[in-house]
Amino acid sequence: MTTRVDRPWGWYEELAEGAGYKVKRLLVKENARLSLQRHQHRSEHWVIAAGSGSVYCDGTWMDAAVGNTFEIPVRAIHRAFGGPGDLLIIEVQRGAILLESDIERLEDDFGRVIN
Repeated sequence: MTTRVDRPWGWYEELAEGAGYKVKRLLVKENARLSLQRHQHRSEHWVIAAGSGSVYCDGTWMDAAVGNTFEIPVRAIHRAFGGPGDLLIIEVQRGAILLESDIERLEDDFGRVIN
């Protein structure tokens, strides 16, 4: 059974986990966005499962529509924006450390940047 974790931008739930990988489903609410962030220990592969929005990765904004995929390399600065409507992302994390503590927030709309 998956457990939904609510966040100010929407929610996520872990779907599967194994040696070196984790699979999540994230919903980014309309007009909300993830922190501008990077990870030191993992890469991510995003598949847009529903909705629309945009994805930022290392200086480039890209349209996010159903079926689009995005590679987020280790240490790449990235974020996702929902809208119009909610944005549903299937995320596959790959790496040796797959913990929430590997999120380095550079900007955040909800005051979660730690200097």
